[in-house]
Amino acid sequence: MTAVLHPAPPHRPATTAHRAEPSPSWFRTRRTGLALAILLAATAVLYLWDLTAGGYANTFYAAAAQAGSQNWKAWFFGSLDTSNFITVDKPPASLWVMGLSGRIFGFSSASLLVPQALMGVGSVALVYGAVKRVASPAAGLVAGAVLAATPAAALIFKFDNPDALLVLLMTLAGYFVVRAMSTAAGRRAAMWTALAGVALGFAFLTKMLQGLMVLPAFGVAYVIAGQTRLRTRLVHLVIGAAAVIVSAGWWVLAVWLWPADSRPYIGGSTNNSVMDLVLGYNGLGRLFGNTGGGMNGGGAGSSFGGSTGLDRLFGSEMGIQISWLIPAALIALVFGLLACGRAPRTDPLRASLILWGGWFLVTGVIFSYMSGTIHPYYTVALAPAVAGMIGTGGYALWAVRARWIGRCGLAAMMLAAGVWSWVLLHRNADWLPILKWILLAGTVVGAILILMGAQDRFRKLAVAGLIIGSLAGITGSASYAIATAATAHGGSIPTAGPTGAVSDSGLGGGGTIGGSPEQRDGEAPPSETTDNLVSSGPEAGGGSESTSELTAMLVNAGTTWSAATNGSQSAATYELASNTAVMAIGGWSSDPAPTLDQFVQYVADGEIHYYIAGGQGGSQRNSQGGDGTSSAIQDWVEANFTSTTVGNSTVYDLTGYVGQ
Repeated sequence: MTAVLHPAPPHRPATTAHRAEPSPSWFRTRRTGLALAILLAATAVLYLWDLTAGGYANTFYAAAAQAGSQNWKAWFFGSLDTSNFITVDKPPASLWVMGLSGRIFGFSSASLLVPQALMGVGSVALVYGAVKRVASPAAGLVAGAVLAATPAAALIFKFDNPDALLVLLMTLAGYFVVRAMSTAAGRRAAMWTALAGVALGFAFLTKMLQGLMVLPAFGVAYVIAGQTRLRTRLVHLVIGAAAVIVSAGWWVLAVWLWPADSRPYIGGSTNNSVMDLVLGYNGLGRLFGNTGGGMNGGGAGSSFGGSTGLDRLFGSEMGIQISWLIPAALIALVFGLLACGRAPRTDPLRASLILWGGWFLVTGVIFSYMSGTIHPYYTVALAPAVAGMIGTGGYALWAVRARWIGRCGLAAMMLAAGVWSWVLLHRNADWLPILKWILLAGTVVGAILILMGAQDRFRKLAVAGLIIGSLAGITGSASYAIATAATAHGGSIPTAGPTGAVSDSGLGGGGTIGGSPEQRDGEAPPSETTDNLVSSGPEAGGGSESTSELTAMLVNAGTTWSAATNGSQSAATYELASNTAVMAIGGWSSDPAPTLDQFVQYVADGEIHYYIAGGQGGSQRNSQGGDGTSSAIQDWVEANFTSTTVGNSTVYDLTGYVGQ
């Protein structure tokens, strides 16, 4: 499971035989640059092709990006609407990128999604650069190709969820740590560790706790393999930790100190506190469950991760998104570390394997056992680690292929990739049924040729085996990545692979599932024109939809919020159709905002023109355990105003209320 790598000369000592050789000529340098350009261009085509077919993808984040493109306060806080009633339930770093893109180029599906696709291209380039520094350009190309061909990556880098920026920032931090480990100059090493800390700080501002899961692996790798003295390395870690705290903490501190009555409600919190979001909903609650308002891990089939355990990553949907090359990557990690033998402590290949392997093992175990909300597409955070292990470990084994450990390790990687690809493809037996047999045969042939190519006179057999086995090993993953990229995705829980790849969506036959914006499958996203029908689907608690008539009413409302409706998903739908601020009562599902008294005051002050009944949200309970905010408000509206039917929606005109 690698590609043709430049072998080290046979006369070099065994302890350094795996070290990368400098390019011997200008021609080779140009050839490597061309290969990298082809890889990045192919990645760009994969991620950018027909990018806007899915419209706004996840309308929840799209509406927030739209608000941020028009209002700086909404941009800073990550508000769902331009009038800053409530934020999304994540920190806003990914929305900063999409919001700025919309402000510069005009808000559209393209300005929303093109930055996401470019983040994918950037991640591939960073993996290439990190592996190339410790191995060879060819090994870097292999790692980059593995990342680009991962179905979870092809899904997320064409979608507007925060995970695209999360992966880019974690990969950037990994690249900086590799640079830090490869320099003996104390100041330069300190600079690289500080930059790694900054990248992880902004990863925290993208998805909070998940952005810091790689910290243990990065710290251990640097302590073990950094080239400076131990005391200096420990000081550098302190510098890196300080950089994480500063780059993540400035926004948290600003929101914490900002007067609550002049900022939006912090979505996802129970008490309008950013620290509740940090420590609870997006912190320990994700690990141990009880995050509020939704199902915990394993509670709703494969779309919620399935049952906990080490086999979770190989299950029905996680398996097809990330697991194609995990067996090969684990073999590359173990055999690669053995191949490094008695290399010096500062050996860059071993250090790189510790970094990528630690990243995978820590994050993989957390994903396998976390009891809070988890979805299969979260596993895209493992893709750079899998790619790094295969590129680096494969290079280490190819460099010592004259020894049994090198040949057996490479053969085992190929066979593992072929067998597991067969299993995953067999789960969707009606889709290209012959492919699994071709790939299995290719990896078997490749492994045999590798084992036969130990002697110099059979060297060409080893090279042929490497090419055949590598192509066969990666093709299963690449085929699902291409099928994923060719499919338009919408809603809140996007899935990878071709039709029929997942038999259990975990959505209870299409019933409503409460929880975070990642917890409920939505309908297809709306059109970018306001004339077409915009629907939030039957799960919206009443089949609410925005027709051109309703959209025109919202456009001409002339109030702070053109309307109020239950839940963020429905509010986002109306916002995207009308380009107005719509109050999302109750946030996504369980936010105690606004209270009934606050809503009545908004109406009395003439700040809300319409109330649209139904919507996704409903019957959530307030922080004092009383009646649901949405239901209480709807009861009050029905008691005080007359309804009108607009399209399929029940609408109440709230203007003219003078109180009781």
